[in-house]
Amino acid sequence: MTSSVTVTERAAERIAQIVSNEPENNMLRVSVEGGCSGFEYHFDLVPNAEPEDILIEHAGAKVLVDSLSLTYLAGSEIDYVDDLMSASFKIKNPNATAACGCGTSFS
Repeated sequence: MTSSVTVTERAAERIAQIVSNEPENNMLRVSVEGGCSGFEYHFDLVPNAEPEDILIEHAGAKVLVDSLSLTYLAGSEIDYVDDLMSASFKIKNPNATAACGCGTSFS
């Protein structure tokens, strides 16, 4: 099931940059919680994996997804976008049927 979520090169590079300044929090946790349009993506730096976490490693970056969130993220791609308007992690989720204007909520 870990192969059902992928991390792009850009995202892996950005994660590596972020955690290089956070020696105690060396992993990025991606989770799905209730949000303004049904569900919302959350990104947190953490020091350790929880027992139910799935570890995704790519180009030295470590991403954790809990088993419940993995249900909603199956087939997704985690990317990092840096353009004129913003710089942020973006999730391309084939399971999302609608999204709100903030770009972090979906249904």
